[in-house]
Amino acid sequence: MVDVLIRHCDVLRTEGERAWVETDQDIAVEGARIQAVAAGGSLGAAAGEVIEARGMLAIPGLINTHAHVPMVLFRGLVEDVSVESWFNDYVWPLESNLTAEDVYWGALLGMAEMIESGVTCVADHYFFMDEVARAAVESGMRAHLAWAVFEHQGEAQLERTAAFIREWQGAADGRIVTWMGPHSPYTCGPDFLRLCARRAAELGVGVHLHVSETQAQVDLCLRQYGLTPPALLAETGILDGRALFAHCCYPTDADLELMAARRVGVGRAPKTYMKLSSGTADVRRLLAHGIPVGIATDGATSSNSLDILEQMRLLTLLEKYMGGDSTAFPVGQALGLAFEGGARVLGQEQDLGALQVGKLADIALVRQDAVHVWPRYDPAANLVYSSRASDVDTVLCNGKVLMRGRELRTIDKARVMREVAERLGRLNQRVPGSRIATYPV
Repeated sequence: MVDVLIRHCDVLRTEGERAWVETDQDIAVEGARIQAVAAGGSLGAAAGEVIEARGMLAIPGLINTHAHVPMVLFRGLVEDVSVESWFNDYVWPLESNLTAEDVYWGALLGMAEMIESGVTCVADHYFFMDEVARAAVESGMRAHLAWAVFEHQGEAQLERTAAFIREWQGAADGRIVTWMGPHSPYTCGPDFLRLCARRAAELGVGVHLHVSETQAQVDLCLRQYGLTPPALLAETGILDGRALFAHCCYPTDADLELMAARRVGVGRAPKTYMKLSSGTADVRRLLAHGIPVGIATDGATSSNSLDILEQMRLLTLLEKYMGGDSTAFPVGQALGLAFEGGARVLGQEQDLGALQVGKLADIALVRQDAVHVWPRYDPAANLVYSSRASDVDTVLCNGKVLMRGRELRTIDKARVMREVAERLGRLNQRVPGSRIATYPV
């Protein structure tokens, strides 16, 4: 008898730029992995839990390749401002209010939102990451966690992040993976980046940081060091191991060649780029060099949601619009980024990104009976252009059911919302002169 049997669902398949759906399939889950995918009704009905999913579309769990999950605590507080003001006048002053307990409840709120939208794995870059790890254990999600550190915090803070890595790497039956998290080349100088690279190598982990978000950041790096941000990261040893670049909107041709020769993946969050008018590079340039690209939400203070379906839709439309080519970035390519692309960015392509025997059982069941996805000529196209986060009915991660019939099983959402509400009066205050860092203007 298997642990979970999903019966009579449709199954999404992707390969290259192709996407198709196999109808009326059963998926058997044993332990943390997919044991079988076969014709509906052929796997019997004996299981610890049987999920009747006729008419639903089974997709791999969505992967959020760069987020600041607890920033949901500040959702809606920072609207219609410049990039410089966003950092210096709002976000970094607001984040100076945070306590460890605030981050724990913010992480749970964000994880509830992600589970409800079919996201099973997130690469999070924030503070008090031991609290985010605790929330990930309780929520049942898969989490790649980097404790953000600034150079002005000194080596002591870096050592605190190293202690976090040693404690949490591989925890929760492998659901938690840790990364070193220097914030960016514009808040961390070469000597500090070298120290981060050495610590990451000693600990055997990758480095997750912000890179080339704006042209101004690239220009600043060139003025200060005579190198682009990716070149600086290579020179300091950051690229000697695996690296996750958040954004990387302004890579030069030389940067792309450099990144392609190293283990670098990129998380792209188009809603943030559009909202902050910070610009965005052609994703196809990255893909043409063989650089793994995944979809990301960034934080909810810049994108207002943790919805990967929304980000996938915006990325696809932006690629068509910016390239002046309506045939560019077809449905299959968009879905490839959402699943296999995200898995490659995180270095987990052997385990995630497809509903195949032996892969980890990270699965979302999406309803297809709403008016906004009817008629159902092309379920894959509907997923990219029409489906909503609220269409997600059931979510499994690592073989465990986290939500069924839109009811969360691992998070007490009402309590989380109450706990967050009690903190808002303190958290939304901007104290003059108080900020965690300074964005260079």
